[in-house]
Order: sequence, then C-alpha cells, then structure tokens
Amino acid sequence: MPLPDLARIDGDTPNLRLFALLEVIAGKDLFFTLQGLVEETGLPKPTLHRMLQQLESAGMLQREADGRHYSTGLRLRRLAEDLLLNNTVHGARHAVLRQLVEEVGESCNLTALSGSEVLYLDRVETPAPLRFYLHPGSRVPAHCSASGKLFLAQMTPAQRQRLLEHVPLDRYTDRTITSLAPLEGEIESVRAEGYAMDNEEFLPGLFCLAVLVPAPAGRRSNTGIAIQAPALRLSRDKVPLLLPALRRAADAIAAIDTGAMPAARNSA
Repeated sequence: MPLPDLARIDGDTPNLRLFALLEVIAGKDLFFTLQGLVEETGLPKPTLHRMLQQLESAGMLQREADGRHYSTGLRLRRLAEDLLLNNTVHGARHAVLRQLVEEVGESCNLTALSGSEVLYLDRVETPAPLRFYLHPGSRVPAHCSASGKLFLAQMTPAQRQRLLEHVPLDRYTDRTITSLAPLEGEIESVRAEGYAMDNEEFLPGLFCLAVLVPAPAGRRSNTGIAIQAPALRLSRDKVPLLLPALRRAADAIAAIDTGAMPAARNSA
C-alpha cells in the first residue's frame, strides 16, 4: 500500500515555515495532535513541538482541555473573519470577471507581472465543455503570454533588455518567439494597438486576448485582464468583436482599484 503524500512545510525563513504549518492546520475540521502532525508532515517531533508552542503563544492556536489536542486560536479565527468581511475588492473584481465571462462566453482571468512571469490573480471559467484549466496562482512566462507582452511593452527598452537578457526565452510551441529581435517587433505592435494576443505560443490550441487595466496617470499598470479560449472558438478575426467588452471590464476593475486607494487618489 503506497504511503500518503506528506504535507509540505517549506519556506526560506522560520516565519514562512510557521505560515506553511498554519496552512495545513487551516484545512482541518477536527482537533489535531502533535503526533498527528508529525505523521502528516514528516517533520521531527521536537521541531513541530517548538512551532506549535510559538503559534500557541501568539494566540493563533489553542490547546484543548485534555492538553493533547490543538485547535485554531481566537486570533487566527478573527484573522480569517476579518479577511472575509473586508475583502470587498477581490469580490468586486471577481464579479467583473464573472460578468465578462457571461458576455463573451469564454474563460477570463486577472493577471499581474511577478518577476519574469505572469501571475494569475483570479479566474472565472467558462461553462463550455472544451476549455483549458489554469487556476489562480498559476504562472506563465511573460514572453509567450498576452498579458506578459503588455507588461513588457510598458517598460523602457533598457528595462526590458535587462530583464530578458537573463531570462531564457524557452520554446513551448512552434509559434513561441524565442529571440529578442522578433519579440521587440511584437512588443512594438502591442504598444501601437493597445492589446496583445497569445496565438498558441504557450499552449497548443490556446488563444488569448488581453488588455491592461488602466492605471492612474503617470503610473505603469501591473494588472491585466484576458480572455482565453481554444483556438477552435477564438482567433484573430474575432478580436475586434471582443475588445469592447474586454476594455469595459478593464475600466470597471480600474474604478474598483481606484476606489480602494483613497490615500493615493487624494495625494495625486
């Protein structure tokens, strides 16, 4: 009988490892013991005991009456409740994505640039039976993604060169651009047109159309919104039909973000 996969408790610092342990604990709906966590994580018992003591002393965990079992502490529960009560920005953005999916009939996602990769902040899937599953938290290379090209197009040539000279432009399909000169030509087109496409450059059969979420004057945007669909349903000739809905959604998200930053707005 195969052994179950161990829960990962990793991180570059002790604080990150404590956070990883809290992620494991947050997924439990029953009381738990030190020995149970040892078996689940594979960490040494003394190490886990010390980590539990730190979390208990911080109010993130509490020990039950028998002294052996633990449960989530008041401070951790209040953190979760406050996050849910006050996370209206995420909820409003998600509603915009959901409305866009209903309008265009394809999966849509919200993205940001993280290093040399595009990070999926949020995503709403189409109900259509043929679709690509790319969940929030996924990362894709900037050079072969629609959102990535938009973020690259905002950089100065020197910034872009500094980034791309140290990032391998790996080939994912026969359409991936893997050298700097053709990529610069593509970025010039993106800058001129105000939108970007991924025409089966990252995954075979996947077409993506993206625009930037407008940023306040004088600032670069680090948020993109994109439509993704199988190339059987979405192609270049349909781009003019979809751009108005995509840009309306981008403007709606920009309004949400601006409303969530009153200090930045007042100081402008």
